[in-house]
Amino acid sequence: MSTVAFHTLGCKVNFYDTEAIWQKFKGEGYEQVDFEQTADVYVINTCTVTNTGDKKSRQMIRRAIRRNPEAVVAVTGCYAQTSPAEIMAIPGVDLVIGTQDRDKIISLVKQFQQERQPINAVRNIMKTRQFEELDVPDFADRTRAFLKIQEGCNNFCTFCIIPWSRGLMRSREPESVVKQAHMLVDAGYKEIVLTGIHTGGYGEDMEDYSLARLLWDLDKVDGLNRIRISSIEASQITDEVLEVLGASDKMCRHLHIPLQAGNDQVLARMRRKYTTAEYGRKIELIHKALPGAAITTDIIVGFPGETDEMFREGYAFMEQMKFAEMHVFPYSKRTGTPAARMLDQIDEEIKNARVHELIDLSERMQLEYAKQYVGKQLEVIPERAYKGAAEDSGLLMGYSDNYMQMVFEAPEEMIGRVCTVEVQEAGVNESKGKLIRVAEEQSAPANRIKAIV
Repeated sequence: MSTVAFHTLGCKVNFYDTEAIWQKFKGEGYEQVDFEQTADVYVINTCTVTNTGDKKSRQMIRRAIRRNPEAVVAVTGCYAQTSPAEIMAIPGVDLVIGTQDRDKIISLVKQFQQERQPINAVRNIMKTRQFEELDVPDFADRTRAFLKIQEGCNNFCTFCIIPWSRGLMRSREPESVVKQAHMLVDAGYKEIVLTGIHTGGYGEDMEDYSLARLLWDLDKVDGLNRIRISSIEASQITDEVLEVLGASDKMCRHLHIPLQAGNDQVLARMRRKYTTAEYGRKIELIHKALPGAAITTDIIVGFPGETDEMFREGYAFMEQMKFAEMHVFPYSKRTGTPAARMLDQIDEEIKNARVHELIDLSERMQLEYAKQYVGKQLEVIPERAYKGAAEDSGLLMGYSDNYMQMVFEAPEEMIGRVCTVEVQEAGVNESKGKLIRVAEEQSAPANRIKAIV
């Protein structure tokens, strides 16, 4: 039997794409092995969001070539899309596919095996207008299923290379999204996370359809308990989306809304499409529609031209927003973007000091958010045995609908089931709770429970 090994760098969308590519190999009778083992085919799904992403991608490509010089080495993903010639120049690379045509990977592998000539299958992504259909009916080690609903981005923020690696906005057909949601529910999943490069932009390239309408269509899927949006821009939270959030009992009380900077001058230089006042107003409306919602965000620290005064103003705004968690990144130059050419770059030491300040603020806000729920009951779907404890501790870990990571005592067969848990102790990254009851329903498929634990 032929074997295939995968290594994925970068974001959740890349991990979704790798799962989809694996389905193609699985359909051809391949067996998946660990990337550190000898395989017949290696697939490296690359990232190019930072210069470091490129470098790490090259390291993993070379590692695969060293492991088995006879193997077919296929490189896909964002770095493959933006720099195919650079990758083709690495001796031992056999096939380069960008962020489209991944559905042709099997025939391209076969073509290489017959002809033994390296293949560059990368096309101009900017001309692509079709969403590439790649179904993932099962996720080996998750109780939450990811469902990719769109691809690409039209925003062209000054720090970001993604439109050049993923192309422009294109949405998946609604019928296709709903069909895959039914497949995932049939496979035993209770929660679906809608994902994409610019998820909240879903439907912007369609006539008479929108994200809000898709959410209503998914709300009608029997057996689905939770719908979570992986990320959404403040400007995409329309009145119609707010209405669904308030009216549907399947929508999770958690939204990830990237802020990137808490100062209007910095936001303008980043070419973000909102001011802090507009962002703050949207957060207010969300709290009205979804009381108790957890709002998480992304922050870039030390963007070119960010003075100490701008940083302080941003810090105060973030504090005011009472985020449930912030993902904090120091600004990193990305070759080929306008921000990398800006003259007023910030010193690394200043950046790092600011990052630490914001991480401390994030942890404080996380704890404050969790404390509100002590003594209250939350719905939690356990994902796996709790890794921070001794073997056989009897502790499970899972997320509540408002994205609190809960640890509580329960038998392993509860993994993948909907549990009511009372919060007993609030923590920064995880809180402790007590199992109150389990919903009457089918448990998750047995094979997945084994894989998770």
